Amino acid sequence: MVLLLALSILSVVLILERLIFWAKVVGRQDRFVRDFLMLYVRDRSKAFSLLKENTRFPIARIFSAALLLKQPTVEEFHLALESAAQAELPLLRRFGTVFSTIISVSPLLGLLGTVLGLIGSFSALQLGDLGGSDTTVVTAGISEALISTAFGLAVAIMTLIFSNAFRGRYLRQITSIQEYTGQLELLYRRSHLN
Repeated sequence: MVLLLALSILSVVLILERLIFWAKVVGRQDRFVRDFLMLYVRDRSKAFSLLKENTRFPIARIFSAALLLKQPTVEEFHLALESAAQAELPLLRRFGTVFSTIISVSPLLGLLGTVLGLIGSFSALQLGDLGGSDTTVVTAGISEALISTAFGLAVAIMTLIFSNAFRGRYLRQITSIQEYTGQLELLYRRSHLN
């Protein structure tokens, strides 16, 4: 139960961190990209200042990596966008492995607690004393042992729900990054060809 409690606290802390991270990114980043791309076409100096003000967004850091190059070719611009996007991916899927581990280990720890509790309960039972007072100790021990399984399952289920939600947000973010970098690359190609 102590390990399960530690895993549940860790899970809650990491879930809160991810909720805060995604709350900062979702919605605001889309608005930033729309504003930036419009400014990039009209007034690049204002676009660059907007970019510098919003480096908290992953897409702003990706755009910066390509736009801060000195007169890149179209291929260099594309490679800079692509490599910067790859560098942002670990930040977007942060703690995914930890969530998977908690989801896998919590039910097993709960089951281990149940097995150990059952062993302790049955060791209190003496052969031939089936109607005695020790049977109440055994039944109380069994119900106490099953609590660890329920707690392990609860920790795993809670973590699984949030982990899947974060995975979905991550996949949508990858799609958005591909869309936005493609739009910026098209604008750069048009300006580079003129």
